Amino acid sequence: MTATAGGPSLPQERRVVTAIPGPKSQKLQARRNAAVAAGVGSVLPVFTTRAGGGIVEDADGNALIDFGSGIAVTSVGNSAEAVVRRASAQLADFTHSCFMVTPYEGYVEVCEELARLTPGDHAKKSALFNSGAEAVENAVKIARSYTGRQAVVVFDHGYHGRTNLTMALTSKNMPYKHSFGPFAPEVYRVPVAYPYRWLTGPENCAEEAAAQAIDMISKQVGAENVAAIVIEPLLGEGGFIEPAKGFLPRIARFAQDNGIVFVADEIQSGFCRTGQWFACEDEGVVPDLITTAKGIAGGLPLSAVTGRAEIMDAAHSGGLGGTYGGNPVACAAALGAIETMREQDLCAKARRIEEIMKPRLTALQEKHAHDGPVRIGDVRGRGAMLAIELVKPGGKEPDPAATAALAKACHSEGLLVLTTGTYGNVMRFLPPLVIGEDLLNEGLDILEGALSSL
Repeated sequence: MTATAGGPSLPQERRVVTAIPGPKSQKLQARRNAAVAAGVGSVLPVFTTRAGGGIVEDADGNALIDFGSGIAVTSVGNSAEAVVRRASAQLADFTHSCFMVTPYEGYVEVCEELARLTPGDHAKKSALFNSGAEAVENAVKIARSYTGRQAVVVFDHGYHGRTNLTMALTSKNMPYKHSFGPFAPEVYRVPVAYPYRWLTGPENCAEEAAAQAIDMISKQVGAENVAAIVIEPLLGEGGFIEPAKGFLPRIARFAQDNGIVFVADEIQSGFCRTGQWFACEDEGVVPDLITTAKGIAGGLPLSAVTGRAEIMDAAHSGGLGGTYGGNPVACAAALGAIETMREQDLCAKARRIEEIMKPRLTALQEKHAHDGPVRIGDVRGRGAMLAIELVKPGGKEPDPAATAALAKACHSEGLLVLTTGTYGNVMRFLPPLVIGEDLLNEGLDILEGALSSL
């Protein structure tokens, strides 16, 4: 077999030539076990050699359909042409100067793009970092500096990172927080509008959840003490929960009325993933600050905090930054990713993915609604950020064992899928936005077969 380059030239066809993982991946896994800390996990121990479009190829020559995008990172496809072109040119010029020492145009260009793309027509500024957790942590720093307050409010099922502060903000214990405390103080958690699991029904979810959250903030914290409310407009690691309509605008209004900085964490949901540039646009919510990462740079490490200029300017000079934040090569890649999103209208591509996937997932839900050992309790999400929640027959008890078994069955047939959720019972679908419809349907065929086999 002749080796081909990755990126757009990689053949877009599934190919399973060995057991998964195959012998070469197993040998590499043995080396990994000897050299890499055990705390660094992997969903599937196949070692990637090439990737592009909707395909990930491993060391044994297996070509897997990609329904994960490196956790919503390679939305424009691996090694997208504009990303490689711009990053390669920057590599040839210089790899680093540190923006805090001698600045460069690419950093400024990314900030200008973010001002154009993020919701709202107010004056905006940005600061660039390396990871989503860094972006969230710096958003909190900025909000505290601006308001002179300390408390931060977050929500049930929320995920915001693995640093000390963002672990405190994150709702789920295992694997993110277990044994790593103590955590940062002045963090308060309130209910989120989770329609599928709201006790009085989804029709009451938005109003009741917002009322409960606001009541808890007012009575237990004091609105006058809250620097920031931080929320994912479409929750990621907590289970791809789409808050009931009306919840986000109500929380945003409460923040505005009480001088609280409203922070939209769009690290997983941003950059065309939900069929809009940013998920908060769905209900017209304009955040004070927005954090981005993952899909921003086509696979290179980059993140940002973007927001109202007067809030972003609150931190003192030198208070924000980091040696690698806004690395010039990552900035070039981001400009290439944004170019691709615009030219290929990836918002429309995400909506088309939903048009194909959601009806088929709903049909599977109906097929597996009552009988058999596996039951799909809920189908949810928007664009190319979709999920199914698996529950045990006869109720809504989470079924993480069935979810793990389903993922394993998909992996063995060459479909790369990811699980998620506070209860470990959600399978999420994050295909690259450039995936071909033939691969998309083939992947759904594999999912259907795997469900039937359990």
